[in-house]
Amino acid sequence: MTVAQKKYNISVEATLEVIGGKWKCVILCHLTHGKKRTSDLKRLMPGITQKMLIQQLKELVDDGIINRISYNQVPPKVEYELSEYGSSLKSILNMLCEWGETHIIKEYGDKYAVLEDSILNQ
Repeated sequence: MTVAQKKYNISVEATLEVIGGKWKCVILCHLTHGKKRTSDLKRLMPGITQKMLIQQLKELVDDGIINRISYNQVPPKVEYELSEYGSSLKSILNMLCEWGETHIIKEYGDKYAVLEDSILNQ
Protein backbone atom coordinates (compact mmCIF):
# COMPACT_ATOMS: atom_id res chain seq x y z
CA MET A 1 0.00 0.00 0.00
CA THR A 2 1.43 3.38 -0.94
CA VAL A 3 1.29 6.32 1.42
CA ALA A 4 -1.29 8.05 -0.78
CA GLN A 5 -3.69 5.08 -0.34
CA LYS A 6 -3.40 5.07 3.46
CA LYS A 7 -6.54 6.28 5.24
CA TYR A 8 -7.14 6.83 8.94
CA ASN A 9 -10.54 7.27 10.55
CA ILE A 10 -9.05 9.46 13.28
CA SER A 11 -5.53 10.85 13.66
CA VAL A 12 -4.83 8.96 16.91
CA GLU A 13 -4.64 5.83 14.74
CA ALA A 14 -1.48 7.24 13.14
CA THR A 15 0.03 7.83 16.59
CA LEU A 16 -0.82 4.34 17.80
CA GLU A 17 0.52 2.83 14.59
CA VAL A 18 3.94 4.21 15.55
CA ILE A 19 4.00 4.01 19.38
CA GLY A 20 1.19 1.56 20.13
CA GLY A 21 1.57 -1.83 21.72
CA LYS A 22 2.71 -2.97 25.12
CA TRP A 23 6.39 -1.98 24.96
CA LYS A 24 7.09 1.01 22.72
CA CYS A 25 5.93 3.69 25.15
CA VAL A 26 7.87 1.99 27.96
CA ILE A 27 11.03 2.01 25.83
CA LEU A 28 10.45 5.64 24.92
CA CYS A 29 9.90 6.64 28.56
CA HIS A 30 13.24 5.08 29.49
CA LEU A 31 14.95 6.89 26.62
CA THR A 32 13.59 10.25 27.79
CA HIS A 33 16.14 9.88 30.60
CA GLY A 34 19.06 9.53 28.18
CA LYS A 35 20.86 7.06 25.95
CA LYS A 36 20.52 3.38 26.78
CA ARG A 37 22.20 0.23 25.59
CA THR A 38 20.07 -2.79 24.73
CA SER A 39 21.23 -4.49 27.93
CA ASP A 40 20.19 -1.43 29.99
CA LEU A 41 16.70 -1.53 28.50
CA LYS A 42 16.42 -5.28 29.06
CA ARG A 43 17.38 -4.82 32.73
CA LEU A 44 14.85 -1.98 33.12
CA MET A 45 12.14 -4.06 31.41
CA PRO A 46 12.49 -7.61 32.77
CA GLY A 47 9.14 -8.67 31.31
CA ILE A 48 10.19 -8.18 27.68
CA THR A 49 11.95 -10.89 25.72
CA GLN A 50 15.23 -10.08 23.96
CA LYS A 51 13.60 -10.83 20.59
CA MET A 52 10.68 -8.46 21.26
CA LEU A 53 13.00 -5.71 22.54
CA ILE A 54 15.15 -5.89 19.40
CA GLN A 55 12.04 -5.90 17.18
CA GLN A 56 10.51 -2.88 18.93
CA LEU A 57 13.80 -0.95 18.81
CA LYS A 58 14.15 -1.69 15.08
CA GLU A 59 10.60 -0.47 14.38
CA LEU A 60 11.18 2.73 16.39
CA VAL A 61 14.43 3.34 14.48
CA ASP A 62 12.68 2.66 11.14
CA ASP A 63 9.95 5.16 12.07
CA GLY A 64 12.55 7.82 12.95
CA ILE A 65 11.48 7.97 16.61
CA ILE A 66 14.83 6.83 18.01
CA ASN A 67 18.42 6.84 16.79
CA ARG A 68 20.66 3.79 16.85
CA ILE A 69 24.25 4.79 17.56
CA SER A 70 26.81 2.14 16.68
CA TYR A 71 30.37 2.61 17.96
CA ASN A 72 33.21 1.13 15.94
CA GLN A 73 34.97 -0.73 18.75
CA VAL A 74 35.60 -4.21 20.11
CA PRO A 75 33.43 -5.46 21.64
CA PRO A 76 30.73 -3.72 19.61
CA LYS A 77 28.74 -1.05 21.41
CA VAL A 78 25.28 0.17 20.39
CA GLU A 79 23.18 2.81 22.14
CA TYR A 80 19.70 4.13 21.51
CA GLU A 81 18.45 7.66 22.05
CA LEU A 82 15.35 9.66 21.21
CA SER A 83 15.66 11.37 17.86
CA GLU A 84 14.70 15.02 17.54
CA TYR A 85 11.39 13.82 16.10
CA GLY A 86 10.96 11.32 18.93
CA SER A 87 11.61 14.06 21.49
CA SER A 88 8.37 15.67 20.31
CA LEU A 89 6.60 12.77 22.09
CA LYS A 90 7.94 13.71 25.56
CA SER A 91 4.86 15.69 26.60
CA ILE A 92 2.56 12.87 25.47
CA LEU A 93 4.64 10.29 27.36
CA ASN A 94 4.63 12.46 30.50
CA MET A 95 0.85 12.79 30.32
CA LEU A 96 0.47 9.02 29.91
CA CYS A 97 2.65 8.49 33.01
CA GLU A 98 0.67 11.04 35.03
CA TRP A 99 -2.64 9.49 34.02
CA GLY A 100 -1.34 6.01 34.84
CA GLU A 101 -0.23 7.16 38.29
CA THR A 102 -3.66 8.69 38.95
CA HIS A 103 -5.31 5.48 37.77
CA ILE A 104 -3.10 3.32 39.99
CA ILE A 105 -3.93 5.47 43.03
CA LYS A 106 -7.65 5.27 42.17
CA GLU A 107 -7.54 1.49 41.80
CA TYR A 108 -5.01 0.50 44.47
CA GLY A 109 -4.79 3.47 46.84
CA ASP A 110 -1.02 3.42 47.12
CA LYS A 111 1.06 3.67 43.96
CA TYR A 112 4.10 2.19 45.70
CA ALA A 113 2.15 -0.99 46.40
CA VAL A 114 2.11 -1.84 42.70
CA LEU A 115 4.88 0.25 41.07
CA GLU A 116 8.41 -1.10 40.86
CA ASP A 117 11.12 0.94 42.56
CA SER A 118 12.56 2.80 39.59
CA ILE A 119 13.89 6.23 38.72
CA LEU A 120 10.82 6.63 36.50
CA ASN A 121 8.49 6.19 39.48
CA GLN A 122 9.90 8.87 41.80
